[in-house]
Formats: sequence, structure tokens, C-alpha cells
Amino acid sequence: MNRKFDAAALGEPLAGLVLLLLTAFLLSGCGQNSAGDGSFAVPGNDKDFSQLTTPEQQEAAYSYRAYFRPAPDGGKQPYVGDTMPFYEDGVYYIYYLKEKGDSRNHSIYLATTTDFVSYTEYDEAILESTPGAQDDWTGTGSVVKVGEKYYLFYTGHTDGPMEFKEKIMVAEGDSPLAFTKLPDWELIPPEELGQKRDFRDPQAYYDPESGNITLTVTAAQDGVARILKFTLSADLQASVYDGIIFSDPTESFWNLECSDTFRLGDTWYLTYSGQDDTLWFASSNTPYGPYGEAKRLDGKLFYAAKHVEDGENSYMVGWARRSEAMFSTTGVTDWAGNLAVQKIVQKENGDLALAPVDSVAEGFTARRALAVKKPEVLVKAEDSYAYTDVFTCYESFLIRGEFCYKREGMFGLSFDFDADPGLNKFIAVNPAEHKLQLWFNEGDTLITETAAELQPGETYSFTYIQEGSVGIFYIDGVAALTVRLYGASGKPVQLFAKGNSVQFTSLEQYTRP
Repeated sequence: MNRKFDAAALGEPLAGLVLLLLTAFLLSGCGQNSAGDGSFAVPGNDKDFSQLTTPEQQEAAYSYRAYFRPAPDGGKQPYVGDTMPFYEDGVYYIYYLKEKGDSRNHSIYLATTTDFVSYTEYDEAILESTPGAQDDWTGTGSVVKVGEKYYLFYTGHTDGPMEFKEKIMVAEGDSPLAFTKLPDWELIPPEELGQKRDFRDPQAYYDPESGNITLTVTAAQDGVARILKFTLSADLQASVYDGIIFSDPTESFWNLECSDTFRLGDTWYLTYSGQDDTLWFASSNTPYGPYGEAKRLDGKLFYAAKHVEDGENSYMVGWARRSEAMFSTTGVTDWAGNLAVQKIVQKENGDLALAPVDSVAEGFTARRALAVKKPEVLVKAEDSYAYTDVFTCYESFLIRGEFCYKREGMFGLSFDFDADPGLNKFIAVNPAEHKLQLWFNEGDTLITETAAELQPGETYSFTYIQEGSVGIFYIDGVAALTVRLYGASGKPVQLFAKGNSVQFTSLEQYTRP
């Protein structure tokens, strides 16, 4: 029998007592909607992963939004390869090399967005590779607007009998949505490079004052990775080779992929992805160098990123690396993945850092209950690991908080994998090495890392955003690390430490409503 609560029937004193007891019960953390700190969680639109127990089952169930992934084609899952972002009139055009699906040899496809939260995917290729031709494979390039024309510069790669394995090619259009190849135009490696193989990734900039297009190209000379500069006339009828503007200072990469040049304030920046390594940047007081010391900007799971700006903010647009073998505990190494966008932040010393995209972070508004009663946790451990359940790995979620540590041992977030503590996956702050790292197998297998200069006794804020298996961890204003975490959905997310004492405060978790 259903009974309706009637305060008037109980009398005012008794009704007040009942309401007081009910409020105390909810605030104690016993109520299902309590967030543990006196606030109340708004249930999010969460998937039930109790029956999706394998990484492959979970990955197939994810609905990616901010970390865009192309729709399946013919039962196959395609992925986003190298991106070529372009902005005009409130729309970000993200051209990309499409891996798998209906894409032939990395043909160029397009997705557009106005907010980096949701994307419109175009089903047909913007530019297809041509069987048996110089562009048997289409490679990375860029789009530039010159007057009323749009030019898509790209790499033509062939494994055939042609003299040059790579040339710079171009297509033109009257809009950013359709391009026609110009078969009579090409740019070949300068003779002084001494090679005809590695010459790619053109990035174009138009200067209306001079009427010229500047084109930077990645190449190699004498076994050293270089970035070259060319000047083209606006009608593409003339081209001049201006020389080398940057050489890899470590001499460890055979190519500096997807280079880009842009200005923030009074400083010019060059970014590139060292072949099979990470995203780097170098700065200069003048356009196109000379550049200072190159520094890493993220780990190796955020690759081939280029910048795009809208007059207010600048962003790095790249892809989050994936693993074909999602159950692997040894690495994340496959080419292409999900689209990932991060906001560029300029530090006081002129260095760059990456931050969450405002519109993406602001979409997480459903406050979720923590597994602890208060939003602060002390995790203290000596030789063995100490763990505390605090969060839940939903399909998509945001975590934020602060930390202050005392010693040099590792600490951070721990994700369950296959219910075996020995397989835990760590997003770890490693003060001893001044690194932010991703570890598999409870700290035995290093997957990726980036620099993070921190000091004991200082308080740092952090933000972590995960959607599906893709996550990005930010020590705000200090470092960013892109991660791939398969098989973690529906399981606890723990705070951990080893050889350290860490005070976590102001802990919060949100999902999308």
C-alpha cells in the first residue's frame, strides 16, 4: 500500500523532526545522491558496463563526441590520422588522413565543428589517392585561403617506379568543402638535400601584404631531420627555396612530422612531432627562426598535432594513439586513433602548455558521488603501493582537485584492468624524475611520459577528462599527458602512492547530464 507523507497530519513539531532526520540522513553520505561533501549529485546519462567485460566490447559501445572517431564503414572501424585544421567564419574544418574503412591509402576526409564538443562527419573523401600515380598515397598537408580561392597542399607519396618518392602537390577549390587536383603543379626536393624520398607535410601561410604564400616542408639532409621554407606566388606560378629554418637538435629523429608555425603575442613558435616520438615546440623572436631549445609538449600518444586559431584562442589538433590489441599490457603503438584537441596556453616565461578546451570541460555538469565522505584524501605509503577508492570510471567524466606531496615517490590515479592489481594502469606523477607518466602493470611498464617540473610542499591543481578509452591528464599550467586506457569503464578509479605522502583536496567528479 502506498502512503503519502502529510506534514500537517503529523503536527508541526513531529513533521519538523522527520524533515530534520531525513536531511541528516542524506547529508551523512548514506543517501544515494550524496556527493559526500554536502552537495548532491545529478545522475548522468551513464552506460551500464556490467555485461561489457572485455576492452573490445567496451570500445564498441562508446559514443565518442569530443574525442571524435569516424563512424564504422562496412563493419570496420576507421580512425583519424594526421590532421589539417582550418578555421573560417566560426567553423573549424578538421581535414584528416583516414585510416581503414572506405579510405584508400589515407585519403583525406573532413569533420567540422563549432565548439570541439560535437562534430559533423562528411562521408565522402575530400581528396582521394590516385592508384598508380605520384599520390598513390595522400599524405599530410594544409588548407590556406588566398583571395577567394582555397588551396589544399598535400603530400604525394608513391612506392612505384617514379624518380621522387614524395612530392608536394596541390588541389584548389571555391569553398573549403570541395577540391580539384592541379595535376601540372608540384614541388620537388631541392637538389642540395641529396635525397628524393622524405619530403612532405607542407604547411601553408598566406600574407596578403606581400601577396606570397609561405610553405614549410619537413625533409632530411645528410641523415638529419630538417624543416625547409619556400616562398610561392599567390597564383602558384613561381616558387623559391629559402633554405633550412630548423634542424632537429637531438639528431635522433629521421623526420619532424607535421610542423606548424604560429605567433602568440610577440613570440613565434614552431611545433612538430618527432618521428615516432612526441610533440615538440621551439620559440623565436622572429618569424621562421632562429629558434631556441626545443621542448616536449605532451607524450607520444598525442601525435601529429597542428595549431588552429579563431582570433581569440589557439588550439593543438592531433590524434590520440590507439592499440589494435586492446588487451595488450605492453604498449599502445598503432597509427591513428581518435581526434584530440587541446587549448594552447602561454606561460610567463614564454613556454607553451596545454589545457582543456573550455567548451569541453564546461559540458561536464552532473556532479557525481565520491567513494569517500569528504573531498580530501591522504594517501601515504612506504615501499608498497597504497590505494584508496575515490572515483568511478564512467563512459565519459571529468575529475578535478588539488595535491601536495612531501617526497619523491610516485602517486596519481590508478585504473583497474582485468581485476588483477598487478595489471593496474597508472597516470602517475613521478617527482624523482620530474615526469608525468602512463604506466601499465602496476608501475612495471612505462608507456609514455612528459616533463613536469614540480616542488614538494607546493599545492597544484589538476584536471582529468576521459571519454571512452581516451583521457588527458592536466597538471594545470604545468603539463599535459594524453593516455589510452582500455577496459576500465564501470570500475573504480583509485588514488595511489608509493614512497610518498600526498594530500589530495577539493576532489570532484562530473559526468555529462
